Amino acid sequence: MKLTGNVLKYGDNVDTDVIIPARYLNSSDRSTLAAHCMEDIDPAFASKVKPGTILTAGNNFGCGSSREHAPIALQASGVSLVIAKSFARIFYRNAINIGLAIVECPEAADEISEGDTVEADLNAGIIRNLTTGSEYRTEPFPAFIRQIIAAGGLIPAAASGSLK
Repeated sequence: MKLTGNVLKYGDNVDTDVIIPARYLNSSDRSTLAAHCMEDIDPAFASKVKPGTILTAGNNFGCGSSREHAPIALQASGVSLVIAKSFARIFYRNAINIGLAIVECPEAADEISEGDTVEADLNAGIIRNLTTGSEYRTEPFPAFIRQIIAAGGLIPAAASGSLK
C-alpha cells in the first residue's frame, strides 16, 4: 500500500478537542466533521487539505478523549496518512478501526516540512520525502492492519470476511 501526498505539519500534543472541537460532536455527518476539522488550531485547514494530504506531527498526537470523531474528521477531510513521533494509544486504535493509516516515525516527523511531497510504502515500512530525497524507515503494518485499512475500516473488513 503506497500513499503519496503533500504535507501539513503540526506540533506536540494535538488533542482530539483540537482535531474536532466538542461543539461539533452532535453530528456524525462526515462532511460536517471534515468542515470543522482542526479549525481551532488551524482555521485554514479545511481550505488547505486535499484528498491524499499527509499530516506530520510531534509527540502524543490524538491525546485527550477517546472519541472516534477525531480520526473520522481527519479521514473525511482528505487526510490519507498521519506520521507522528507518537500517538495516544486510543487514537491509534480508533484510527486503524476506521481505516486511517497512521505511523510512528520520529525522524520523519521532525525532518519533513510543511508543503513537502511524501510517499509512504506502508507494506515495506519506507517513507520517502520526494521534495528532499530523504528516506525513513518505520515498522511495516502487519497483514491484518493492512487488510483493515484496505477495506476502509474494521467493520467493513470483518463484514467482507477479509480478516485472517
